[in-house]
Amino acid sequence: MADSSFDIVSKLDRQEIDNAVNQAVKEVGQRYDFRGTGASITLSGDEIVMTANAEERVLAVLDVLQSKLIRRGISLKSLDVGEPKQSGKEMRLAAALKEGISTEDAKKIAKLIRDEGPKAVKARIEGDELRVSSKSRDDLQSVIALLKGKDLDVALQFINYR
Repeated sequence: MADSSFDIVSKLDRQEIDNAVNQAVKEVGQRYDFRGTGASITLSGDEIVMTANAEERVLAVLDVLQSKLIRRGISLKSLDVGEPKQSGKEMRLAAALKEGISTEDAKKIAKLIRDEGPKAVKARIEGDELRVSSKSRDDLQSVIALLKGKDLDVALQFINYR
């Protein structure tokens, strides 16, 4: 019998991110506490830039964006938020979007599977994803449960389960 396997990836749904940013822009434009603060959100490539006239306001804009991302099913682990910086008369806050599993994180996950997972499970790093294989589907499901229970600093999805 052939091995069963699945892939561990960290991918972003660009359409959902675009929808979340558009919803946040709409809410920031309509909310009374953002009137006259110059608050705005822009998405350009792999970066979301928030601006406002004060640090508290730009952090409030970030909070609105994070709530929209969560509601759309996007993990906040895929958002790398920087520090607010003064830019002329306004404060800017840049948040980079993280996609893919870095080599260090992939090694950590593979080691975690080797150490705490079932013994018959093999994890192999393939580019920016991990392929996990075993003869038993139950072992694969226990690996998925193990990784969901751990607090890793990467947003993980499990695909190609066969």
